[in-house]
Amino acid sequence: MVSPALTPLIVVCGPTAVGKTAASLALAEQLGGEIVAADSRTIYRGMDIGTAKPTPEQRARIPHHCLDLADPDETVTLAIYRGMADDAIAGIRRRGRVPLLVGGTGLYVRAVVDGFAIPAVAPDPALRARLEEEESQTPGTLHTRLQRVDPIAAGRIHPRNVRRLIRALEVFEHTGRAISALQRKSDSVGTAVQVGLTVDRDALYRRIDARVDEQLRGGLVEEVNGLLARGYGPDLPAMQGLGYKEIVAFVQGRVDLPEATRQLRRNTRRFAKRQYTWFRKDSRVLWLDVDDLPPDGVAAAITRVLE
Repeated sequence: MVSPALTPLIVVCGPTAVGKTAASLALAEQLGGEIVAADSRTIYRGMDIGTAKPTPEQRARIPHHCLDLADPDETVTLAIYRGMADDAIAGIRRRGRVPLLVGGTGLYVRAVVDGFAIPAVAPDPALRARLEEEESQTPGTLHTRLQRVDPIAAGRIHPRNVRRLIRALEVFEHTGRAISALQRKSDSVGTAVQVGLTVDRDALYRRIDARVDEQLRGGLVEEVNGLLARGYGPDLPAMQGLGYKEIVAFVQGRVDLPEATRQLRRNTRRFAKRQYTWFRKDSRVLWLDVDDLPPDGVAAAITRVLE
């Protein structure tokens, strides 16, 4: 086993369906590690199939952290996630194990690796509702407003990323200061080695299609029905996530299942492209083409990168 004192935080990132989960399990077994999830969707309890959350068998095989942090109608801010991830990484090291940060949510990875200190401003539902209404009435108004009060943050946030725009404006409303000025960095996790997994586009699209088919066979429609029956409304941010909004449309009778499946495949491909765009902006990510390598082979390749 590699000594945690000598091993940096190992990050395994990349687009959805590229094989991060299987590879990280094999890598953790090889290195004597534990996995910290970096995924903004697997934080929700009861949302397992649509988020491709590690299975109970996989979680029994290797300890996982930062999964199932909240119910679908609860809010987990980036600050809360980062604090939990830092605590998990510190605990893994205290146990003499190797921490692996694994996931496809670029902002979560960046917050941990770069030690972002996110302003601890509680969510303001009334303000958020008002800002959402303003944006729906005049698309683009939130980005324009953010440009006036925090041009640095506005340059980092896409004009159509309404949730992040609202959060930046929310912080400004409550503190009078720009979120970009309040964010600072610390060295809480030490050195990190980031490895991005990739395959050619056609292969990734085949993997995405296969995953969607597997999710539907595995009970995705039943999972969505169960969430709705428990009172989790379709307008919740969690229920608007990939894999849920498409099936909600089917459950509500707005589309048939073949059309919902087509939309889910299309939206997952688009999501993967956005993930690539995010991670490729970071020159520190070392890209590894996994092609047809089995998980053990990918883990061995990552180990060679670390060496």
